[in-house]
Amino acid sequence: MRASAFADAARAAERDMRAVFPPTPLLRNDHLSERFGADIWLKREDLSPVRSYKLRGAFNAMRKVIAEKDVFVCASAGNHAQGVAFMCRHFGVRGVIFMPVTTPQQKVQKTRMFGADHVDIRLVGDYFDETLAAAQAFCAAEGAHFLSPFDDEDVIEGQASVAVEIEAQLGRYPDRIVLPVGGGGLSAGVRGYFGDAVQYTFVEPTGAQSLGAALDAGRPVDVSPINSFVDGAAVAKLGERTFARLNDVVRQDVLHLSEDRICTTIIEMLNVEGIVLEPAGALAIEALSDLKAEILGKTIVCAASGGNFDFERLPEVKERAQRYSGVKKYFILRMPQRPGALKEFLSILGPDDDIARFEYLKKSARNFGSVLIGIETTRPENFMRFLAELDAAGFTYTDITNDETLAQFVI
Repeated sequence: MRASAFADAARAAERDMRAVFPPTPLLRNDHLSERFGADIWLKREDLSPVRSYKLRGAFNAMRKVIAEKDVFVCASAGNHAQGVAFMCRHFGVRGVIFMPVTTPQQKVQKTRMFGADHVDIRLVGDYFDETLAAAQAFCAAEGAHFLSPFDDEDVIEGQASVAVEIEAQLGRYPDRIVLPVGGGGLSAGVRGYFGDAVQYTFVEPTGAQSLGAALDAGRPVDVSPINSFVDGAAVAKLGERTFARLNDVVRQDVLHLSEDRICTTIIEMLNVEGIVLEPAGALAIEALSDLKAEILGKTIVCAASGGNFDFERLPEVKERAQRYSGVKKYFILRMPQRPGALKEFLSILGPDDDIARFEYLKKSARNFGSVLIGIETTRPENFMRFLAELDAAGFTYTDITNDETLAQFVI
């Protein structure tokens, strides 16, 4: 589809959406603007009826075929399922939503809430590939319409309504748009609408670099196994249709951010701004730190793509953020088994240091015991003094903070 025709179609989709839900706000963020010396705006997709942009693509894809189809199917563990459920209820059609057995109950319940009596939720498979296969088999057997989360031209067109709203709300084109990338639906839609009139930064989690890998290979490739922590952007393979719209992206415009680093933005936006973001929703904002020199004095829009955050995850997010920022570390310490050894160790701690964990891992008749110890402090540089004094006192230790294998088992 030509760029002008695509933009017209996106505007038409956006107009029709207004009968279902209002535009999401585009809000200037003073905290970020001051911090980065730029005019920073957040497109608050976390404030949509389902707390993500996914209902846009679901709406547009469904409205195109609603006259011929009355059963819609999707496979999803999160935002796409909720968007489809919401639209099934709106259109008064039946939805069959396949979700992995491992999907948190909170997400299952929200999907059921949005769809009410119009959706049938089926928990199938331990892994998403199994869930997807079951959904597609059901479609083939029942003649139902499969709603792709991203790899569908109508879905891409629906996600482009985000760009339509940005233009109308800002009253002009921004200088740069920062977008999170999973399967590529949002990025393909926004880029399809604005074309080369703005600059882009596409942001992926380190554990799921589907766009980067596709650009390197010249085609979508499977990057399994992936890290599913940033669940809204944890996609193993970019869509064929989305890649067709993103295949000329400049490789330097794609950033990869570690999962732990993203957690620092989730915590900051919650504590400072009172904004609840899921990990994928924080990607674009965290990327600003890497763009500081390029965005100085510019107008920047970051897509806060979703806010479906389960607060049961907050302790893990805080833990990851502290480890990334260097104010929390874990050690395996050889503690001499002699009177006064523990007191000597405790005397090394500074006034801002705190023991977050202290646990013997093994007991033996030997002259030392292995201890797992976690230390929190107020500034990363405090650990320089702490470790220097630990060395001077003759303690033997191993820093396991960034050892992912060990961390999975003992932290």
